[in-house]
Amino acid sequence: MANVCFQMKGTAFTAVVMDLYDYSAELFLAQLKQKINTAPQFFNASPLVLNLASFEGELKDEQLEKIVADCRDMGLQPIACRGAALELKYTVMGLGLASLPSAKTRSTDIQAEPAQSKSAKVEPVKQPVEKELGYRPSKVITKPVRSGQQIYAEGCDLIVMAAVSQGAEVLADGHVHVYGPLRGRALAGVKGDTNARVFCRQMEAELVSIAGYFILNEKLRELCWKEAAQVFLDGESIQVEAI
Repeated sequence: MANVCFQMKGTAFTAVVMDLYDYSAELFLAQLKQKINTAPQFFNASPLVLNLASFEGELKDEQLEKIVADCRDMGLQPIACRGAALELKYTVMGLGLASLPSAKTRSTDIQAEPAQSKSAKVEPVKQPVEKELGYRPSKVITKPVRSGQQIYAEGCDLIVMAAVSQGAEVLADGHVHVYGPLRGRALAGVKGDTNARVFCRQMEAELVSIAGYFILNEKLRELCWKEAAQVFLDGESIQVEAI
């Protein structure tokens, strides 16, 4: 039997997303430097997704090439473009970037069910737990999350009953609850739920993110440092409050 050389599987990971609205070479580079300088250790070698879905006007090939070059020069690692125009397809490929579609939103329209005859017999169907309840049960972690570990709760909340160490990462599509010191990274609403929140018993996080909006360690130290706290979104502004 031949040795297995590799295995492929899906995973979740943290990436910085840059929403590009407009472009001026000098202004872009100046603003990029200013942003990087706010948290150089965080941005250093961070994977970056360029989101072009909201770009106003037409982004030219040479402009995209300059944007990627500037990002790399500043220590970022561009890995993909989201929502790039078809005309930029070969430029994106030539830059060694993956091409991602624009984020899609699910319809919330409720479709009317066809009326059933009174004589029709309806047999009960056993549903999976998440369908029966209307949601997935929370993912519960009872052991400490060590440095280098990543825990992801897909489609539900994440509850950690112990500490999250520096260098560890906890993510959830819903809320994140940490009933211990939070010293690593916590990301709630990773698929865009702006109502998601992060709760912790002792705030010492490297980074906290809600639906892609994040706040870093340096700013957290000025707020509820080493206190029980919650983090949530108010519009597009991250709020941190003691609890």
